[in-house]
Amino acid sequence: MDDKQRFAEVVLPHVDDALALARWLTGNRVDAEDVVQEACLRAFRAISSVGYANPRAWLLAIVRNTAFTWIAKNRSKVMVTTDDDATFERAGLEAIGSQVSPETMLIEKVDSEQLHNAIAALPIAYREALVLREIEELSYQEIAKALAIPIGTVMSRLARARSLLIQNIGKTGAGKAGVA
Repeated sequence: MDDKQRFAEVVLPHVDDALALARWLTGNRVDAEDVVQEACLRAFRAISSVGYANPRAWLLAIVRNTAFTWIAKNRSKVMVTTDDDATFERAGLEAIGSQVSPETMLIEKVDSEQLHNAIAALPIAYREALVLREIEELSYQEIAKALAIPIGTVMSRLARARSLLIQNIGKTGAGKAGVA
């Protein structure tokens, strides 16, 4: 099997997941596309020399490393951007269905935005662990391998991420409840 065929079978089925992770790490679709393109080039260069048990976790590890390299090269360390709210809105509307009241759609939109903002506010180490587990549905072992950290660290980062997420959502909700 040549490298092109192996790449098509091993990497291409996971490109959507790679793009989703890159969007979470970079904060927007355009930057995520650049990261995934570079990650795919890296994966293609390594496709013939790498043995891997889980190609999805392997690709997501490459995307993660590529994203951090890209962010370090293209952004100041203080800047964080998010402009992909339309994706969350569309996903929320699709999940709600077409026979829902405008009030319910507005509540769902606010809840989705609140969750997205709370996840985006997490420190990157916690955010990436949370996204890999809850959105990309990787196992603890796969996350440990992708992030090159012990499984205990994965567990503690996830616990801390969930705790911070609950705190952030609670603060936001309490702030909105006090406004009349």
